[in-house]
Amino acid sequence: MNRVNQINNEGFSIINNVYNQTEIEKLILLIEDVTENDSENATFRKSQDLFAIRQFHKEIPETLDFIFNENLKEIIESNFGKGYFITKSIYFDKPEKSNWFVAYHQDLTISVDRKIDVEHFENWTLKQNQFAVQPPTEILEDNFTIRIHIDKTTKDNGALKVINNSHSKGILRIENLDFENEKETICEVEKGGIMIMKPLLFHASNKTTNNERRRVIHIEFSKQKLPEGLEWSEKTFFQN
Repeated sequence: MNRVNQINNEGFSIINNVYNQTEIEKLILLIEDVTENDSENATFRKSQDLFAIRQFHKEIPETLDFIFNENLKEIIESNFGKGYFITKSIYFDKPEKSNWFVAYHQDLTISVDRKIDVEHFENWTLKQNQFAVQPPTEILEDNFTIRIHIDKTTKDNGALKVINNSHSKGILRIENLDFENEKETICEVEKGGIMIMKPLLFHASNKTTNNERRRVIHIEFSKQKLPEGLEWSEKTFFQN
């Protein structure tokens, strides 16, 4: 199965060796420089189980030149085509002794710049001065996410587990999935590798059990134009 078919049929794909050791080390240095000197930033979330930076590509824009290397740009264009832009990014750091786990869910919301009444846009929320909303299903179906792995990720330090092909079923409540007849995959990724996934793919992660850190840069992409008066709040173009 080629990669485009795998993403369409299974809802995800894993590609290793997208970044070399030098690129990963540069990303780590840029992240550490900001996190060590700006710990009170409102977009940072810190607990003993998780450290996260929301709007990552805006908080540390210097990382973009290293993230969008020739490998990643070729992967995006060959699998999805041109015209996509960043709509959201989050940096996750799951410490060595983290008990953080995430139950199965779909990624159903997008980040937008304001709240207005628009047909088929629903379930509005406001967190840390950021509006989020559930858009029409066809927008979510066209979007994709890339997760860049700064550390080797295995079943023992919280690798994502997914329900294969669950993205093809539309928006579902988890109890409506027939787990007896579904295939579950644990998505282990090497350091410097990526995972591509569709937002409607059911995914979850377990607690860390092997005392190994897990750092991931999560970036969401779209090429959809939102209704007039509404805009992606983190919209950023990259050269591809």
